[in-house]
Amino acid sequence: MSSYKGHSIFALILSLMFFHSPLLIALTFIGANIPDFDHKFKKENVYKLIILGLIVFISLYILKLPYYIGLIIVFLGVVFYFSEHRSFTHSIFGIVTLTASVALIIIWGYELVIGFTTLKNAYLIIAIIIALLSFLFLNKNLLMIFIPLFFVSLFIIPNGEVSYIEIVLALLLGLSSHTILDSFTPAGIKLFAPISSKKVYKSFGWAMIFALIILSIIVHAPVLFNLFEQYVYQL
Repeated sequence: MSSYKGHSIFALILSLMFFHSPLLIALTFIGANIPDFDHKFKKENVYKLIILGLIVFISLYILKLPYYIGLIIVFLGVVFYFSEHRSFTHSIFGIVTLTASVALIIIWGYELVIGFTTLKNAYLIIAIIIALLSFLFLNKNLLMIFIPLFFVSLFIIPNGEVSYIEIVLALLLGLSSHTILDSFTPAGIKLFAPISSKKVYKSFGWAMIFALIILSIIVHAPVLFNLFEQYVYQL
């Protein structure tokens, strides 16, 4: 199975353990595909990311609109350009950096649209931003599946508020899932790069999967308890 397929499937499974909103599931899915932008064969995409950031920055600056989104996009490109494969972007510090950066793009993008256009449908605006992000970070083969399924899911579940913290958590889960899965490879991952080059392997991966299962059970405990109560009363 191709690397991007494995990461995408694993992220999808994890997202369904924690989220019900198509927006958050999509963000987890996209997040799982972000770290591999540090790969050499994706350098061309990194250049495009930096150029896009510069275009956004210059355009917003000329229009006298908040231009921070452009700077964040450029920053992302620079991070990927200088990162070795399975090093910083696959570490704890890299995951936090990438999560914060992409979350800011979404949040600032949303605030920009809300503040300077007549569009006020938060669900639709965030959905459009997520769709745009998918074109930046997803493999072309994945896009052909992701885009139609994403918009079909939005049609099935047309409303549903998501908070800023949920956006951050969905991205964090997706990015973390990539690192967890890569820890099962013989090469392992440098979890504490750039501070330490020490690698972790599958024992770390299994521990994280176990922790996520327990966390999912805790998160859904009230629902499970209600179902148990209903079952007992029926007896």
